[in-house]
Amino acid sequence: MYLEPHQEMLLKQRAQEQGLTEAEIIRRAIEQHVHLSLVPRRDLAAWEKESAFIPRLMEHGPAPGRSIWRREELHERQSAGGHECSGLCL
Repeated sequence: MYLEPHQEMLLKQRAQEQGLTEAEIIRRAIEQHVHLSLVPRRDLAAWEKESAFIPRLMEHGPAPGRSIWRREELHERQSAGGHECSGLCL
């Protein structure tokens, strides 16, 4: 395997700092590279669709029968000593 001089210098430094062999650092780097290449890439088109959908959803307003609250109101209730949510509160 051939390395550029600056790569070889960095590899030697890293091996000494971590107390590992240069070969072990190379193996780990390859493993990390392969692992990252297997992770699915984010689909930007999916986010763009979602981003376009949110304003349309908000035009319809809240679902009938659902309570309407603001985050500030919830914090005010909690700081006043009232804790009205059962289970997980945000």
